[in-house]
Amino acid sequence: MTYELDILSIKTLTHNVKRFRISKPNNYIFIPGQATNVAINKPGWRDKKRAFTITSLPDDESLELIIKIYPEHNGVTKALNDLKPGNQLLLEEPWGKLTYKGPGLFIAGGTGITPFLAIFRMLEQQNKLEKIKLLYANKTSKDIIQENELSILLEERVQFILTNEDRSEYKKAYLDLDFLRHKIQNKQQYFYVCGPAEMTKHIGQYLKTMAVEEHFIILDDQ
Repeated sequence: MTYELDILSIKTLTHNVKRFRISKPNNYIFIPGQATNVAINKPGWRDKKRAFTITSLPDDESLELIIKIYPEHNGVTKALNDLKPGNQLLLEEPWGKLTYKGPGLFIAGGTGITPFLAIFRMLEQQNKLEKIKLLYANKTSKDIIQENELSILLEERVQFILTNEDRSEYKKAYLDLDFLRHKIQNKQQYFYVCGPAEMTKHIGQYLKTMAVEEHFIILDDQ
């Protein structure tokens, strides 16, 4: 089923990321971490669907999408960048298997943080965040999404990692095998990985090399 939904508000979060709040259909049921296919309800755009994570919680009054804009591409996100409150989006039913299974280490790159935001918000409501840790990698500090919120939610259990910038308050590193070996002592926990496709694939391989059991590895590779 496809829903025609009004954009309620748009807020710039970083230099290339925006938050869209949109109206929520009755009985729209999803699990934190799931995504939906989105299109713009305008001629020429209705069949151009892209998948984005729902970052709001199931009992919120509206839906939230956090979307990275690529103005250099003449595509959907560039068109999304031009929208205003009152315009409409087309959303389909939610889907995705990147949902919470139990405590563990979350590893995110860039906009790969979005499903984890929804999960962390859910766990905060349930007072179950104390056994959650996060490694969050970006190119530079200006690319970090919801840094303040993540710091409040996870406190010392989040480490912000930069690959292309050297600043004292962040860790400059790459999420390679050596780095993960140093960071991971407990292999009997869940490992949630979401980010660019190559990053997700490689980290999944690194975890297997480290003898993490396959059922503990949850990749956003669908």
